[in-house]
Amino acid sequence: MLEFIPLLDKNNGVPIYVQLFQYIKQKIEDGTIPEGSFLPSVRYLSAQLRISKNTVDSAYQQLVAEGYVASRARIGLIVLPLEQPVLSSILQEIKHKPKVLLDNKAETFEYDFKYGDIDVNSFPHDIWKRCLTKALTNEPDLLLNPGERQGDIGLRRELMNYLFQSRGVNCSEEQIVICSGTQHALSLIIQLFSIGDRSVAMENPSYDVAQTVFNNHGWSIKPIRLEQDGIDIEQLQKIETKVTYITPSHQFPYGMVLPIQKRLSLLEWANQNSSYILEDDYDSEFRYQGQPIPSLKALDEEDNVIYLGTFSKSFSPAARVSYIVLPQNLIDVYNHTYVNYNQSVSPIIQKGLYIFMNEEHFTSHIRRMRKVYQKKHQTLINALNKYMGRHIEIIGQNAGLHLLVRIKNNMSTKDLVKKAKKLGVRVYDPSFYCLNEKEIEPSLVMIGFGGISEEKIDKGILLLQKAWFSNES
Repeated sequence: MLEFIPLLDKNNGVPIYVQLFQYIKQKIEDGTIPEGSFLPSVRYLSAQLRISKNTVDSAYQQLVAEGYVASRARIGLIVLPLEQPVLSSILQEIKHKPKVLLDNKAETFEYDFKYGDIDVNSFPHDIWKRCLTKALTNEPDLLLNPGERQGDIGLRRELMNYLFQSRGVNCSEEQIVICSGTQHALSLIIQLFSIGDRSVAMENPSYDVAQTVFNNHGWSIKPIRLEQDGIDIEQLQKIETKVTYITPSHQFPYGMVLPIQKRLSLLEWANQNSSYILEDDYDSEFRYQGQPIPSLKALDEEDNVIYLGTFSKSFSPAARVSYIVLPQNLIDVYNHTYVNYNQSVSPIIQKGLYIFMNEEHFTSHIRRMRKVYQKKHQTLINALNKYMGRHIEIIGQNAGLHLLVRIKNNMSTKDLVKKAKKLGVRVYDPSFYCLNEKEIEPSLVMIGFGGISEEKIDKGILLLQKAWFSNES
């Protein structure tokens, strides 16, 4: 096993997880940690360095996000190979540039179709500033303490009302737990289950961050294949597991919506097997065709669904606020397990969000952003059809802030990504989310549109057409 001996300084102003991330990143870049190596588990490294598991997990998540490591089912995090030209240029920078400049090595692209970015130009800066100011003015003393373990009571009540109106979820504020991101939420949920069958069924492909969290907690992942309309219920019924993680309202990354028949079958499976379903409802606010689909939790009569929501897409990923809706039968377990835990989200942010929702700015913001993203979504669809037409197939175009495109030119996904980069356009490889190589589809790219302007969407797709279908490229 790899042994890490970083010099972590709690007084230098740089977060510990950033210091750990930079240490491991440098060791990978200079070859000290070779490709194919497996990083120590979160539990092991936390104990070795005497830092929290969340700190290690945050460093690992950043390594995953930047492509230095990848999660492997039942094994852990493996170090990925670096392209030699990139590695050589990095090493040259290390030799010839001052140390203070080394952190800014990320490639930048004029046209970056990254998933997860939001439209920053539409963010309500002035309103949010007023909400934060009001929070600090109204209850300054309370905001200097950690606050309630489950989160600000006002925010939880606003979420209770919002979830009932928008997603059909009928719950009480005592069932809601405020968390600092989906990774944190999943980590809390995992620890609620007794030591026994530590396995989880997951759609394949599925959200890589969720895969990593389960792996880091020592859980094995049982991949369940996807059909045209979502998870294969028959395959799920043939395996033994007490937990299933699913994105039914907008499958990640394929984008299909789980039909009502399969939702009911999934709930029946959970009831018959005394199992829990983790419903990650990560971007349900943005649906562009048809009527809103009720959440799985809204159909859950037996209380077997644990609901996960987030403000990352609907508001801002920088807020680092997500939430869990627990079944009634897990509330006492939660309170017992986390009796000595403090709330992880800043009380100031929580109170600001409470005011933002209470004064109905949030519903207005959602309506406005739905229009913004729908226009971008339509611009992207129109550009793809205009410039590539019958040479492509668009997948998962009914909702969300990304879609997949199958390119019919016999190129591999890696070649498609490389050719796009040569013309200053970045698209992404969805095979990163697959749990095994057998499920990887060739010639498939992932295109996000939340953070890119309509003008750049059209120009970027035109450049992709030249990169993929021009003999000169």
